[in-house]
Amino acid sequence: MLLWFLRIILWLPLSILHPTFIYGRKYRPKGKAILCSNHRSNWDIVLYLLHTTERVKILAKKELKNNKFFGFILKHLGAIFIDREGNDINAIKECMKALKDGKKLYIFPEGTRLKDESKVLGEVKSGLAMIAVKTKTPILTVWHERKPKAFRRSNIYIGKPYELTEFYGKKLDEETLNEANNVVREKMLEVYREVEEKKKR
Repeated sequence: MLLWFLRIILWLPLSILHPTFIYGRKYRPKGKAILCSNHRSNWDIVLYLLHTTERVKILAKKELKNNKFFGFILKHLGAIFIDREGNDINAIKECMKALKDGKKLYIFPEGTRLKDESKVLGEVKSGLAMIAVKTKTPILTVWHERKPKAFRRSNIYIGKPYELTEFYGKKLDEETLNEANNVVREKMLEVYREVEEKKKR
């Protein structure tokens, strides 16, 4: 109930402050999925969730709990807070349980915001690939075109779903996870290149 209340009261003011358009909604499956997003700003997940009716669990750094505004919103939008300094097994288990229950999970695989706007993508960490393989979950790239700024249009693009089927049943050692992680990174860059091509037309 509180989730819908937040969406209702925040949608209009934030739509004026940060007008947001999502492309590729048709690619989102009805069941479980991992939404694999690049990360430009703390606003990324808020703007995405305000423009969808889905119930999505969010993997967010635990430090955001200390931010009264974002911490409050993320908690009630379905955040799973994770300690990035070590292996937060409890957070990982909560993510996997959410997927096994048929929910969607929103992850920033870079682990932190990419502050250098001259770069396309930061280092992609392997946690997302591990979760996707263990739960046999489809992945969709969610690409935020640029860092949100007040009164400037924000475009979000969703790529076609894919699965890391070639890694199902394999022992997830460091080498295998690196290979799976490279696939995730390349799929993210594919969506970026598609977006850039559309802008040239």
